[in-house]
Amino acid sequence: MILLFCGYDPREHEGWETFVSSVRRRTSAPVNFQRLGVMDMPVGTNDFTYSRFLVPYLCGYKGHAIFCDASDMVMLADVAELDSLYDPQFAVQCVPHDYQTKHRMKYVGTDMECPNRDYARKNWASVMLLNCEHPYWGSIDPRSLSRVAGLSLLQFGGLKKEEIGFLPDCWNRLVDEGQPVEGAKIIHHTAGIPLFEHYRNAPGADLWFKEYEARP
Repeated sequence: MILLFCGYDPREHEGWETFVSSVRRRTSAPVNFQRLGVMDMPVGTNDFTYSRFLVPYLCGYKGHAIFCDASDMVMLADVAELDSLYDPQFAVQCVPHDYQTKHRMKYVGTDMECPNRDYARKNWASVMLLNCEHPYWGSIDPRSLSRVAGLSLLQFGGLKKEEIGFLPDCWNRLVDEGQPVEGAKIIHHTAGIPLFEHYRNAPGADLWFKEYEARP
């Protein structure tokens, strides 16, 4: 059983439904979907900015799991293929983006609108293969997480470089930041989903709307 935690914000409910549907339509293995929202954590630009780091705690610090931002993503490949890349030598595996945003504001025209700042390792934590048994995660629970600087978590502060594994970039393509749609296995509209009027013509919007229309 693949354990998939999906970031959820009610303001992007249709985006979450679209992602889950896109996974279900392609998976070759059973998937346990876990919706991950605020969980009494501080709120960042969306409801799951910080709660994502509770995945190992929620798993009882056992086994491994996948986290995806989900609400602004579409899965275009078999999630079992992503799960098969898990390597227990790492605390976390992710796509190592190195970019500066083209969008100074996010979620333009919605009640989520906010500045979109640059920082090191930005969007690394938006798709994660998590080794829930790694000692790094053992100190992170709801109480400790509420006291940790959020940006440090998003940058995997405290992890050694050799404890972070890299996934092929096709597993988290920031298509609205200029990364190619062709060959993507996960497309990520990080500034806003095409359902929001301002982003209706974003790169990859046609694929997003195809998945949106295919929801059950």
